Amino acid sequence: MYCFVFPGQGSQSVGMGYEVYKAFPEAKEVFEEVDEALGQKLSKLIFEGPLEDLTLTENAQPALMAVSMAFIHVLKQLGNLNISQLAYCVAGHSLGEYAALTAAGVLKLSDTARLLRTRGWAMQEAVPLGQGSMAAILGLDIQDVASIVQNAAQGQVCVVANDNAPGQVVISGHKEAVERAMELATQKGAKRSILLPVSAPFHCPLMGPAETIMAETLNKVTFSKALVPVITNVTAKFETNPEVLQKSLVEQVTGQVRWRETIESLSQYPISEVVEVGAGKVLTGLTKRINSELKAVALNTPQDIEAFLKLLP
Repeated sequence: MYCFVFPGQGSQSVGMGYEVYKAFPEAKEVFEEVDEALGQKLSKLIFEGPLEDLTLTENAQPALMAVSMAFIHVLKQLGNLNISQLAYCVAGHSLGEYAALTAAGVLKLSDTARLLRTRGWAMQEAVPLGQGSMAAILGLDIQDVASIVQNAAQGQVCVVANDNAPGQVVISGHKEAVERAMELATQKGAKRSILLPVSAPFHCPLMGPAETIMAETLNKVTFSKALVPVITNVTAKFETNPEVLQKSLVEQVTGQVRWRETIESLSQYPISEVVEVGAGKVLTGLTKRINSELKAVALNTPQDIEAFLKLLP
């Protein structure tokens, strides 16, 4: 049985999804629907760039979702399968949770595109440029980093944003507090502390204004019961209830991405392989770090799709 996972921001690149778009009319339909929903030729930006425009949060978020959903649409159409025949469960890293919900039939594609455009804009606008930052702390476990950010805060915001894998934790908050945490991490024995090239401090209390906007926006969208369980970022638990899934998206804006726990939770279920759907292979690498016994593959090309379909019973 498979768990399908969907990448988050940072996996974007110019040209992602273009091979699938050219190879399959089913993929082209997805990009056209997203373009229409946004009133923008987002597909042109995805395929041709420039990278600096694609990387803008309000573009990157719907773009990554569109690529992931193009792959899902092709898999479903070519295999004549529904999502419950393809996957036992689904999960997504940060914005990837929106793709997971769309794949699971909770959200409509056009609604998801518009939601992510709003989410990207709201997160970008929540904190003035230069006031917040994020950093990856490598080589320390989550308990050590949690203690470090608490000591580094000194009246400012500094929290664990992403628990990605053993020895890979991302922190977020006020710029000065994050820099203090990086120094403390070095003293504690971290292998490296790296400032991330992001435009806002995601998944921390500074995103409060964006959380308010998303709560209001999500309230206007129809959520359906999930066709397969969705593992939410904020709880790392399997959910199918639409009200719980909607609430999780609101909490996710300021809450921690519990990715290590998400992958660890799979051992409780009959899942033999994690399949990363869309751009890049970040989650495939994290899965192997979290549980080396769990198989992990990425679907990035038309050839990947065809090979995967041949493996299905």
